[in-house]
Amino acid sequence: MHNKTITELAKDLRAKKYSSVELTQFFLDRINQHQALNCFISVSEESALKQAKAADIKLAKGEATALTGIPVAQKDIFCTQGIKTSCGSKMLDNFIAPYDATVIEKFNQAGAVMPGKLNMDEFAMGSSNETSYYGPVKNPWNLDIVPGGSSGGTAAAISARLVPAATGTDTGGSIRQPASLCGITGLKPTYGRVSRYGMIAYASSLDQGGPMARSAEDAALLLQTMAGFDPKDSTSVDSEVPDYSATLNDSIEGLKIGLPKEFFSEDLNGDIAAVIEATVNEYKKLGAEVKEVSMPNLKLAIPSYYVIASAECSANLSRFDGVRFGYRCDKPADLTDMYTRSRGEAFGPEVKRRILMGTYALSAGYYDAYYLKAQQVRRLISDDFNKALSEVDVLMGPVSPSTAFAIGEKSGDPIQMYLSDIYTIAINLAGLPAMSIPAGFADAKPVGLQIIGNYFAEARLLNIAHQYQQVSDWHKQAPKGFE
Repeated sequence: MHNKTITELAKDLRAKKYSSVELTQFFLDRINQHQALNCFISVSEESALKQAKAADIKLAKGEATALTGIPVAQKDIFCTQGIKTSCGSKMLDNFIAPYDATVIEKFNQAGAVMPGKLNMDEFAMGSSNETSYYGPVKNPWNLDIVPGGSSGGTAAAISARLVPAATGTDTGGSIRQPASLCGITGLKPTYGRVSRYGMIAYASSLDQGGPMARSAEDAALLLQTMAGFDPKDSTSVDSEVPDYSATLNDSIEGLKIGLPKEFFSEDLNGDIAAVIEATVNEYKKLGAEVKEVSMPNLKLAIPSYYVIASAECSANLSRFDGVRFGYRCDKPADLTDMYTRSRGEAFGPEVKRRILMGTYALSAGYYDAYYLKAQQVRRLISDDFNKALSEVDVLMGPVSPSTAFAIGEKSGDPIQMYLSDIYTIAINLAGLPAMSIPAGFADAKPVGLQIIGNYFAEARLLNIAHQYQQVSDWHKQAPKGFE
């Protein structure tokens, strides 16, 4: 059962080959069997089996949707009523949300089963899943390497076949980079396409939830459930949601692919460049046309991103003060001591670093020099994408400059860690949709191809990814020991 797609599992449920309760118990046992990967922060066995029983009733009545009875795990950044939502932090270790995030409500309405909450970098700040209060997640392709971050628990769990699919969030590449490093499919939708209500905020103008699965076909089913206008989210876009599965098999003959030359500099690992080149050649065989494009301001993406993201995180995380939300220190001497020790004891080093950087960038006398300048650079980067996407249908390139690195290799060097996202963060600054699909291996580790589209072009991206997955089998390969 663990190697079947969502479509195949749904077909089996309707044919009564097994029940949702049996399917859910199978994956719960598999999660329990592979605890060494540390993918899950919480396993909600009791409520999952209750959801599975309800799904079986829906299936028997013929009221099922495509996801009814299918186990779909949730990143621990989405609030879930009655089940711990920690965001990977000691600050929220005991937080039980009194309501469901809109994304969770949508999965519940679709009849999906939630087996648990997935590990992640603390408050989504990290590129390796090493900043989690609950310890690092291990990459199933090699237990000594990282799965990427911040949605590392999600990517590792899907790659190891612990769940058929799950959710992630992407502020600077946190869906695409772990998807690439673990050999799965991940899609960051257009900013505003998926509601952020109930998703704990890191950087509000950049955060976006999205689907992670083994194939583009499964990702389309997840996005169909997640997407849509939400009046509870002021940044949600009121735009019609297309049928993402309906256009998967459309021909891509004549597709115009742009290759940004800035993506293929000497900083890119040669083996990864060869994998990307081979994949683009496959697209040529499918009828695509390829041309080189230039986006000269991409080199400014890292510094502008870390000013903007840090500034927004310093504002968003101010609510965690031991009074309104979160951990409170023991026996504070006075109010200042309570604020200082509560935040000092509960936040990890990376979160503290970004809060300090952001607070500095927003402070009087430095706002114009840093925050305002970073926003001006953001506009230049967005203009680069608009110009390039006026010449071609999509852009393609690598997701990450290297394959998955060793646990601990970069944790002492924040700059090197930040550079892991060099090919992904510009897309968040522009608010565009992009996805990572398995494209091959380098040094026995997965490599992802990044496909970037215009605003609300998710259906086109899924179509392009699906067509490649009809002529390749990288997305079907499983790590040794998890087949």
